[in-house]
Amino acid sequence: MSTLVESIVLVAGGLGLFLFGMKMMSGGLQDIAGNRLQSILQKATSNRILAVMVGIAATIALNSSTASTVMTVSFVNSGLMNLTQAIGIIMGANLGTTLSAQLVAFRIDAFAPAFIFVGIVLHMFFKKKSIKNVGYVILGFGILFFGITTMGGPLRQLGNLPAFNEMLVAFQNPFLALLAGFVFTAAVQSSTAATGILVAMYISGVPIPFETGAFIILGTNIGTSITTLIASIPANRASKRAALFHITFDIIGSIVFGTLIFFVPPILGWFEMTWAEPARQIAMFHTLYNTATLLMLLPFANYLAKLMERVIPIMPSEVRDATYEKKLIFIDKKLAQTPPIAVLNAHLEICRMGRIANDNLELALDAFFGKDLEKANRVFENEDIVNYLNQEISSKLVWINKMSLSSAEAGKIGNMFKTLSDIERIGDHAENIAEYAIAMRENGLTFTEDAINEIKTLGSTTIKLANKALDAFENQDSSNGAKIKELEEEVDRLTKEFAESHLDRLKTENCDPESGVIFTDMIIDLERCGDHAYNIATSV
Repeated sequence: MSTLVESIVLVAGGLGLFLFGMKMMSGGLQDIAGNRLQSILQKATSNRILAVMVGIAATIALNSSTASTVMTVSFVNSGLMNLTQAIGIIMGANLGTTLSAQLVAFRIDAFAPAFIFVGIVLHMFFKKKSIKNVGYVILGFGILFFGITTMGGPLRQLGNLPAFNEMLVAFQNPFLALLAGFVFTAAVQSSTAATGILVAMYISGVPIPFETGAFIILGTNIGTSITTLIASIPANRASKRAALFHITFDIIGSIVFGTLIFFVPPILGWFEMTWAEPARQIAMFHTLYNTATLLMLLPFANYLAKLMERVIPIMPSEVRDATYEKKLIFIDKKLAQTPPIAVLNAHLEICRMGRIANDNLELALDAFFGKDLEKANRVFENEDIVNYLNQEISSKLVWINKMSLSSAEAGKIGNMFKTLSDIERIGDHAENIAEYAIAMRENGLTFTEDAINEIKTLGSTTIKLANKALDAFENQDSSNGAKIKELEEEVDRLTKEFAESHLDRLKTENCDPESGVIFTDMIIDLERCGDHAYNIATSV
């Protein structure tokens, strides 16, 4: 095998190890951070600075700006995040991704075998999931740097070849350098990998002019937004605006600073004078360029959001409340979804179904007391939505359950199946109550005043219990467990008490037997709603 072919094979193998190590690190970090993603993202309020900080933290936690921005598109599609929040996170993600290039520039590849050994020991010989995940991350870190070591010698040999140097001369054209960075990043779908490999080439002594490297960096920033753009294609219009902002943000930054360094070369000279090592120079350029772009565009975030809304106008369908639409809003198999996102979106979908079922129970009681046929028919329509959601969410939970879930995520999915069943049963009992309303109206039946007051008391207590239980599930908060238990016991006590009162009325013939049957069925339905609500709360 010729020296040239051998060098190319070794470079390709080292590149493969580098990319594989990067993927392992990202996957391991995602497993570690996955259960905290929801709480991290909930901190992304309309405060732009805080949203930027969350974007930086999420990208460092996942070791990938591509992963965090694709997640952001998914959260916007789910309704968990608005465009303003997404803009801040995307800006922060662009800065957070620069950490990887800085780590590579520290030239700790000599310690790669030690990282690999420690990672394997932790991952293979410890049973605790959290320790195994840490070992997986360390192993990926070691493989990444071992890939750099593998590429080092062959890259130096290639750098001495006339043909390779001629290619580098061609890339001294700023446009071609930017295009090269864009194409490579779009192909590997990771600016972290692209910039890391560029820094590794500088470490290996490949004679790449600093100006060429700077324009490659500008190209990688644009290239990383392509993945986000692709992820937004099947998503809703709000997600498309977030993806469009990402590529617009990167293009503006590249144009402004590309023009600046082209016409004011001393800017690059400052980097060369400040840092002696070429690898550190390019890593610092990557960091400071993204910092400058962030500071330049952050004050105009609201204007950029309005621009995105002009390019992709808000449709009337986006404004109306989509809660009662007969479709899934949060779960979408077409979107790129990691296990933490898929689990979170399933949780949101179930909470939405729970709100519909609880509201329907309240609407059914209103229909009953008012003998209102229109409200009763709305209950039937809503119950149709609940049944549809039950079937669709169940099938999506089966799909999510086949993903590579952590033990905590798998436990959540198991609870979701049970909660889904309890919510569906509350919907069934609401439908029963609506049917009683129609029967009362059509047959001219009446209740005594005492019976009406008893049903109202039991109904209001049951609704309060159902809402508190769903709140506990939605927020995964068990702090109100004692109050929920108290309400459930109160529902049971009232059911027993009112059943005895009903028997007394029947004995004294103060109650019509046909109405009495409906009264008995009503309190049974409400008591069972309370049981299902309590099940929902205890799943937390």
